[in-house]
Amino acid sequence: MLLDTASLYFRAYFGVPDSVRAPDGTPVNAVRGLLDFIGRLVQDHRPDDLVACWDDDWRPQWRVDLIPSYKAHRVAAETETGPDEEEVPDTLAPQVPVIEEVLAALGIARIGAAGYEADDVIGTLTGRAAGPVDIVTGDRDLFQLVDDARRVRVLYPRKGVGDCDLVDDELIRTKYGVRPDQYADFAALRGDVSDGLPGVKGIGEKTAAQLITEYGDLAGVRAAAQDPASKLTPAKRRGIVEAAAYLDVAPTVVRVATDVPLPEFDPALPAGPRDPAALDALVKRWGLTGAVGRLLPVLER
Repeated sequence: MLLDTASLYFRAYFGVPDSVRAPDGTPVNAVRGLLDFIGRLVQDHRPDDLVACWDDDWRPQWRVDLIPSYKAHRVAAETETGPDEEEVPDTLAPQVPVIEEVLAALGIARIGAAGYEADDVIGTLTGRAAGPVDIVTGDRDLFQLVDDARRVRVLYPRKGVGDCDLVDDELIRTKYGVRPDQYADFAALRGDVSDGLPGVKGIGEKTAAQLITEYGDLAGVRAAAQDPASKLTPAKRRGIVEAAAYLDVAPTVVRVATDVPLPEFDPALPAGPRDPAALDALVKRWGLTGAVGRLLPVLER
């Protein structure tokens, strides 16, 4: 089980009231919510391995170099020596280091890579996996990794994580009209406002799906735009041709990396805390008695 951790702790932050606070009054709603999410996921799905995949760089420079608008609207401050600072709610940012410490004390693997997003870590670990993989995320970009033949699916939370869409080949074909292996090309053509990807002018989700289905992939769509004998309307043909510079680079930006260099780590789901003393101190400091008390029995089963 691979967690898109930021996706989940953002969901926890907005789903759990900020009246949930540590003894000193500091909000810990994202921390408690994430721990409850993990407990519910383990209880419902019983993974052998669990990895909290991490955004060491939420907006990698190599993606920005290709499409400068990539996530630009979410930049809170630019930095010269590292990743730009992401716009994060004031009461969420201080909770992220607490999440890191609690995961370490529990012994849950937390893995990131310099210059890459959690999506890329997930893509790499999915490619390495020999057995079934459940990817837990609220990010549709990861639908491109779904593969029934390899038993790779996405758990896409609707409310909390107890109510998830189980995203497989059939759901993607039914909902979007494309196969999972076509999803990245479809997304590049359609664009994504939330990621700052403009897409092709005049081509929305339905049209993108129709074009990818008819011509097979983005290269096929672009070839059709250059072919006077193709059935493309003049408006679609013009839009695709005029978006050539964007379409040259968009697939690289949209596609999840699958060759990220990762450190050696133990992905095994812990049966108990790795550092009980550290965990006990964190529980007392941050008022996590209930959340940790619910999680530990689930891990011990």
